[in-house]
Amino acid sequence: MKGPVTGLLGGSFNPAHGGHRRISLFALDALQLDELWWLVSPGNPLKPKKGMAPLAARYRSARAQSRNARIRATAIERELGTRFTIDTLKALKRRYPKRRFVWLMGADNLAQFHHWKDWRGIAREMPIAVIARPGYDDDALASPAMAWLRNYRLSAAGLRNRREWSAPALIELRFDPDPRSATSIRMEDPDWADRYVGPAPRDEVTHSPVQDIARGRNA
Repeated sequence: MKGPVTGLLGGSFNPAHGGHRRISLFALDALQLDELWWLVSPGNPLKPKKGMAPLAARYRSARAQSRNARIRATAIERELGTRFTIDTLKALKRRYPKRRFVWLMGADNLAQFHHWKDWRGIAREMPIAVIARPGYDDDALASPAMAWLRNYRLSAAGLRNRREWSAPALIELRFDPDPRSATSIRMEDPDWADRYVGPAPRDEVTHSPVQDIARGRNA
């Protein structure tokens, strides 16, 4: 393998929390990633708009949670203008041809992965590492996507030792479940975003100002 190995974790981060950080640190170690990017979505149309904080606030919460780790928060999809994950991944590979990417997702996303646009194409773009998530493992194992992807199972050690970086490849990562969720945080503190106001922050990957916009990304 040539070039840095970068993990990609997409999500609304509404807000980012310690659970995001914990699974990311685990993936960094398990896959021996050089760094990990949190792709803070401008606004996923598959999720209700009600309760969705502004992009800048969600980005600031990601910056706060990723501090002092090999994690970089980015709203690069806003800059790329992509609406679907498949388009985002292709655009990232074109923009950073010397990097090797691994797509990270929770078991909850794998359970409905077959509903995403060109999900097999996503799997062919880069290896996928699936992280266990409480309550979703059974649905993930029974999903149509898993029925197809299980033919491409690979251990974390196998990924690290692979001379040729190729996909499809499915790596299953298991560790002690983390019960924290953005939903519970919002229920306990509906005004959490008020703590993350101020001038437009700079994106840690593109270095552009992160400003609020109305468009978003589909799965």
